[in-house]
Parts: sequence; structure tokens; C-alpha cells
Amino acid sequence: MTRPLIAGALALAGVLSIAHGAWIPVKAALAQALLNNAWRETLYSGQPLKPWPWADTWPVARLSVPAQDKSMVVLAGANGAALAFGPAHVRASAPPGSADNSVIVGHRDTHFAFLQKIKPGAQLQLESADGVVHHYQVNDVRVLHETDTDVLAATRGRLLTLITCYPFDAIVPGGPLRYVVRAQGITGHNPSLDKKT
Repeated sequence: MTRPLIAGALALAGVLSIAHGAWIPVKAALAQALLNNAWRETLYSGQPLKPWPWADTWPVARLSVPAQDKSMVVLAGANGAALAFGPAHVRASAPPGSADNSVIVGHRDTHFAFLQKIKPGAQLQLESADGVVHHYQVNDVRVLHETDTDVLAATRGRLLTLITCYPFDAIVPGGPLRYVVRAQGITGHNPSLDKKT
């Protein structure tokens, strides 16, 4: 009688563990649906709109990677609560789309997992809250220690910096390494480059 109870308890613990692990990507995907609605309303009204009444963040941009068919809403404030639902803009950096360094961070196992496939030359698009789509071309991909904060510094030109934890397949999250993708703003957009990764 004791063995079946132990086996049942272990099986239940295993199912709960798998469900908990699966919840993070599911929550991220469901949140993006609500965020897309809030982003559309933000563009329409010109006012920031929270995706749900108790949210402490709101959409500030939309990041797209045409070659990978990726598009995601970027949230205000790179704190743990916002990052659970999508990539987030570092408030100390320039506003998305401005003529300076705009920094966006995201989790390596959900929204920013695609960064491991990004190579120099790839095209990125960033739609700012005024509805303008800004085009960028990746010019640098590197791994840095978390204490190397030069990538957060202001610049003279339009720059987009995307940061996530590294390595992508780490079992324990939050190590000291960061994967950094930097993309320079481009004025003459070449749609044929959207096909390359």
C-alpha cells in the first residue's frame, strides 16, 4: 500500500514540475496576445495603455525580425515583472527609435531565444509609439561579462542594443555572461536583406 502511494506522489510531483516549467513559455505567449491589443490601442490613441488593469508596465515599441518571422511588443522598464511577459526597454537608455542607444533586454529562453540565430547583416525593425518603423542592421554580436556596461552608453547615432543571458542552453538561469546584439540605424532600407538571418 505504501509503494503505490509513494509512486503516485512521485508521479504527481513530476507532472507538477513539468507543468511549472511549461507555464513560463505559455505565460509569455499569452501575454504577447494581450500586449498586441494594448499596442494597437496605444498606436490608435497616442497614449500608453496597460495590457491589463493591474500591470505596472505598458507597450513602448514593437520589435520585428522579418527573416525569422518574429514580432514582439516591447514593454517599459526592464524589471522582473515586465520581463516575465516580454522584452523590455531599459529606461536609462534612449527611447526606442531615437537618435541614440536604445537598449532592450529579454529572457534567453522565451522572447530573446531567437538572438542565437542572429548574424551580422540581419535586418531588424523597431516601431516606436508614434507609429514610425525604424530600420536597423546588425553590425556586432558578442558575449560580455555582466560588469561590462559600455554597451549601455549613449551614442551619437541611432543604435539598437539587444541583451539577454548567455549561454542559451544554461540549466541555471542568470549567470554572469550576456549575449549582446548591436544594430545600427539605417536610412535606406533594403527589403531583400530581410530574407537573410
